[in-house]
Amino acid sequence: MKFTLKTLSYFVASAAILFGTSTSIAAERPVPPTRAVGLAELELQVLLDRANFSPGQIDDENGKNSREALAAFEAARGIVPGARSRKAALVALGASAVEAIVSYTITAEDAAGPFNKTIPEDATEQSKLPGLYYKSVLEELAARFHSAPALLKRLNLRARFAAGERIRVPNVLGAKQAGPGHAGAAKIVVSKKASVLMVYDREGHVIFYAPVTSGSEHDPLPFGNWVITDVVRNPTYNYNPDLFWDANPANAKVKIAAGPNNPVGVVWMGINVPHYGIHGTPEAGEIGHSQSHGCVRMTNWDASRVADLVKDGTPVVFEE
Repeated sequence: MKFTLKTLSYFVASAAILFGTSTSIAAERPVPPTRAVGLAELELQVLLDRANFSPGQIDDENGKNSREALAAFEAARGIVPGARSRKAALVALGASAVEAIVSYTITAEDAAGPFNKTIPEDATEQSKLPGLYYKSVLEELAARFHSAPALLKRLNLRARFAAGERIRVPNVLGAKQAGPGHAGAAKIVVSKKASVLMVYDREGHVIFYAPVTSGSEHDPLPFGNWVITDVVRNPTYNYNPDLFWDANPANAKVKIAAGPNNPVGVVWMGINVPHYGIHGTPEAGEIGHSQSHGCVRMTNWDASRVADLVKDGTPVVFEE
């Protein structure tokens, strides 16, 4: 049988093993979809994410981030791009050994919150909240499974996203991540033109790749060679309107509590340029498609994976 993305769903392997979590991914075959979802693209995004070549937010769309992640993976593995090489790329991605969609049971802890039903856009109003939490169980689970909330809703048309409910999710948690057990990053390179971040090991191999949003006409990326100076998980955000050209002049300096919907997401990696760094964002769907206020923004999950690889003194290159 010819091996293509359309045949991926026929290759079933054993269930994924979760690392560091008490929640369960079911070992059985995934629940049949209630709607015809474009599984070929969805499976490719899951495989790329598991291989540490992130497509950003998994959304089942053949977008720029997915195409460029695949091209980067092929280049890193020495695979000539093109239809004839697709089988080699699929083998390298482990397509025959992975179920792209698995089932997950929502736990009471998942549904317990706390949640913010709404989050104001104004920084002063945000500073009044005790935490910048997820707005719903759906948003929380979408982030955990690196997905657009709309994708989870399409995969689970009848779901209420309540405790005890079994839903279908992208199989990203069973991947062997380039985490603390890895030798670590020798260098980070951010390309403004390509809107990507790449982490290299000491042998010059790409060990992590992800789309980013970096700089703008008003707040350009500071090109040059820098180093990581600090890594802060769940950071409090110190908002200073003097640093933003489009800030509301009526706003004062405020502190915004930590949380996944904090302006810098769940992790901040500062560099030796004041007020600049690499960080997460609550707006995962915009990554790779918009500009930022000079810093390098990533999805929260990708920023967390980069933070696992770096330490104080890790070189960072910002290039055109």
